[in-house]
Amino acid sequence: MSQLQPLQAVDVAHSYGDRRVLAGVDLLANPGQPVGVVGENGVGKSTLLRLVADVEEADSGSVRHPADLGYLAQELVAPPGATVGAVLAGALAPLHGAVRRLEELAHGLDDPAVADAYAETLVWAQSHDAWDADRRALLATQRLGLEGVDPTRPVAQLSGGERTRLALAAVITRRPECVVLDEPTNHLDDSAIAFLEDFLLALQGVVVVASHDRVFLDRVCEVIVDLDDTHFGMDGHGGNQFGGGFTAYLDRREAARQRWEHAFSQQQNELNDLRVAVRTTARQVAHNRPPRDGDKSIYHFKGGNVQSTIRRRVRDAEQRIAVIERDQVRKPPRRLSFRHALTAEGRNKRGQVVSLRDVVVPGRVCLDRLDLAAGEHLLVTGANGSGKSTLLLLVSGRLQPASGLVQVSARRVGMLAQEVAFSRPDRTPREVYLAATPGSHIALGDLGLLHPRDLARPVGVLSTGQQRRLALAILVAGRADLLLLDEPTNHISLTLATEL
Repeated sequence: MSQLQPLQAVDVAHSYGDRRVLAGVDLLANPGQPVGVVGENGVGKSTLLRLVADVEEADSGSVRHPADLGYLAQELVAPPGATVGAVLAGALAPLHGAVRRLEELAHGLDDPAVADAYAETLVWAQSHDAWDADRRALLATQRLGLEGVDPTRPVAQLSGGERTRLALAAVITRRPECVVLDEPTNHLDDSAIAFLEDFLLALQGVVVVASHDRVFLDRVCEVIVDLDDTHFGMDGHGGNQFGGGFTAYLDRREAARQRWEHAFSQQQNELNDLRVAVRTTARQVAHNRPPRDGDKSIYHFKGGNVQSTIRRRVRDAEQRIAVIERDQVRKPPRRLSFRHALTAEGRNKRGQVVSLRDVVVPGRVCLDRLDLAAGEHLLVTGANGSGKSTLLLLVSGRLQPASGLVQVSARRVGMLAQEVAFSRPDRTPREVYLAATPGSHIALGDLGLLHPRDLARPVGVLSTGQQRRLALAILVAGRADLLLLDEPTNHISLTLATEL
């Protein structure tokens, strides 16, 4: 079997217009050692994955990867008119082709050139398990909740979650030597995530995954690359790579942040002490002492020594200040931290807020009874396609049932949908927020959901996770009495998910 090749990015930098997204990033992914790429929303994870998958070209640096690469974007972009069946057929085509070529070559093995071609094709087919491709495609569609989707259905008519699962099914079917996956667990139920984990752990090739799913990272990834520079100012910048899995990385990350904060604090204290010394040394050494009778000549002699001592001490302090300022420890940036109540306080403290009876949406939901009282928290769980989103749409009033009764007594209902879209992507987050929350006394910057540098950039250039943060900010500012969250952790960082 041919030797599997690693994926490597060296000193990669990339900008969009005048906005630098990546600067001097390194990444090494060896076969059999899955790599997880992590970091806050907007630090460039998706950009890095597009660069290593050759979807985009880096401004500088170098990228090498195996020729047989499968890439999963956060959302599938299929050719116009493409159908579900066509996407899966495209994934199967090279595998079917390899099996046919083996059958053709088998008739001419007496020719050394044909025998060599047969051996090479056989190695490829075996490494991709080509003979099992059809069964794998069927299993993938079943486990990813696509079994009931009509193969002739246009991809453009699928939901965002269905498109993502279809793209993932295609990658699993093709079984490439190198897979690059951007947030693959979004829109997956527990069974589908377990199926994906088994697939990735069985691969002998290169795996690179950007994810905020802590459990998934712990189970799959042996190496973690952190693109967030708010933790590692003392220990490197532009992509910090750690072995030992995700939990071990978290411990090392926190230790690195504490070292950075301690070093910065110590250096600032030393600088303050030196600056005080420069200002006060002249007053501390024989300051304004008049000569005594009979010792004027000695006074002037000693006075010269005193002045020399003062100048030397001041010069030494100034030189030390210059050295520190030249090699100054960068101030640790403030970590984004969500700090606000999710819902309005002091309302609906008693009684039923939601009541459903005999509700039916054909093919999607059939629910005899649901009651939710003020102060309660309800988790809606189930397989992909079982109607979770439909139920939330019913409660929100955005969808009416074919039959049954839906009663909601909350004065204000807020819903975070799975897919976020803004009608004016040219507007800044601050402009979108102000337009959506007239009269709100909560400033967008005070919520700790978006970095100050992102508040004046067009919404359209923000990452999917940052756009979801903006949608959450608008939801919080609405001070809802009833909050409906559809897959709220999709696309957002682990830190924010924990805070929520």
